[in-house]
Amino acid sequence: QLQLVESGGGLVQPGGSLRLSCAASGFPLDYYAIGWFRQAPGKECEGVSCVSSSGRTTNYIDSVKGRFTISRDAAKNTVYLQMNALKPEDTAVYYCAGARSTYGSNWYSFREADFGSWGQGTQVTVSP
Repeated sequence: QLQLVESGGGLVQPGGSLRLSCAASGFPLDYYAIGWFRQAPGKECEGVSCVSSSGRTTNYIDSVKGRFTISRDAAKNTVYLQMNALKPEDTAVYYCAGARSTYGSNWYSFREADFGSWGQGTQVTVSP
């Protein structure tokens, strides 16, 4: 069973940056697509970014394109989300989640139902 632990959230001013980390254990990330999701108060959970098990395919929702970058360090079994030019509307609890895939696959998803392993979440607050 893949276990995920997020870290790196916090309070930052608009225009600032944060890097979230998602440390995985129990299974190599080579067999999982990893997604970052977020949920703001009163809003539905939304997929923000995803990286395939191969690490070669990444995707983002339109509202974060050009500002967020997802990356994967296979040696550390960790996925990162670099968030730049943060806006107040980025405020949310951010979760990383794992979707079982195959080794070296380019498949990715933003469907919550595809993700069977979830971290506990980390709060990101963007405020002056």
